[in-house]
Amino acid sequence: MNKKWNEQQMVERLRDERLREVAFTQLVDHFKEQLYWQIRRMVFSHDDADDVLQNTFIKAWTGLDGFRGDAKLSTWLFRIANNETLNFLERQRQALSLDDEAAMGIAASLESDPYFDGDETERQLQEAIASLPDKQRQVFNLKYFEEMKYEDMSDLLGTSVGALKASYHHAVKKIADYFGSRD
Repeated sequence: MNKKWNEQQMVERLRDERLREVAFTQLVDHFKEQLYWQIRRMVFSHDDADDVLQNTFIKAWTGLDGFRGDAKLSTWLFRIANNETLNFLERQRQALSLDDEAAMGIAASLESDPYFDGDETERQLQEAIASLPDKQRQVFNLKYFEEMKYEDMSDLLGTSVGALKASYHHAVKKIADYFGSRD
């Protein structure tokens, strides 16, 4: 989107039936890459991330009339993406009975992924992140990769700042332990 993002103007255009489709296309263009990477860090597969992203935008489109404007559009979209991601992971876990070995297999599949271009340390970091419980992985990704503030995470995830700090601390410790066990 070449124009400078104007949140209030976008909300008004989304509420106007005549402008809704064009405005939604602009909304998708503005947020698709950021949402894709948020999802991708949780589901690991490009195809799965694309599917979850598509579901996110479908939910957003069908839920436009329910958007009250209490939160920013970005927070609303990130919350939808978060819920869709967690739902996907839960369905996947039920289908695969995901255990530590399976989590390592997912991380190892990054090596053959054409979208992954990291070195050995990056691969090990992704393996360590893959071994985290979903909630800790999510908090770690938002804090480490997105550099999101705890207050913003609290709004997005509906969790207290203290709980988020504790989750991040535990995630960092588990990742450090993972690397320590590799020495």
